[in-house]
Amino acid sequence: MKKVSFAHMADGTAEDYRIIAEATARSSEPLADDLLSLLQVNERVDFGFKVTRLEHALQSATHAFQDNQEEEMVVAALMHDIADTIAPFNHAETAAAILRPYVSERTAWVVEQHGFFQTYYYNHHFGRDRNARDRLKGHPHFQACVDFCEKYDQNAFDPNFEAMPLEAFEPMVRRVFARTPDFFADANNSAA
Repeated sequence: MKKVSFAHMADGTAEDYRIIAEATARSSEPLADDLLSLLQVNERVDFGFKVTRLEHALQSATHAFQDNQEEEMVVAALMHDIADTIAPFNHAETAAAILRPYVSERTAWVVEQHGFFQTYYYNHHFGRDRNARDRLKGHPHFQACVDFCEKYDQNAFDPNFEAMPLEAFEPMVRRVFARTPDFFADANNSAA
């Protein structure tokens, strides 16, 4: 593999940065495999729910699939808690950061905000405002996030629900993460 000529980024040439861009594009090739493996790691992590984190992910994705959501939203439902084990206190933001280069701004925002929106279901048990998410009313994707949490997340902890197997989602994951990301785009935008 070709290497850059510089030791300090400030000294880089256009050719150096072309080399980096090509290598970076190739580096995302194993991403789908890595994420599918991380989902399986979640099978052995116990967060106190009646189902494993993997089962929760499968149920979420199955609900989205059965609701005829577009493929990237089904993948987002599968991946929305992917960072639970590596970033338990900011898992939503971490999952959104992983997805953002490959999905629409709407999908990335929904994943990023789902953790906050989910507080609707439990904040009142801790003496907090269950309607805290309402401060984001007016955002163009507010209702999409409410719907995501209601239809695909909060109801995906059912040990009696028959979720689709991970293998059913694998081709979708591979297609979404095979999209060409625009890694020079502004962090708040994403390639569709």
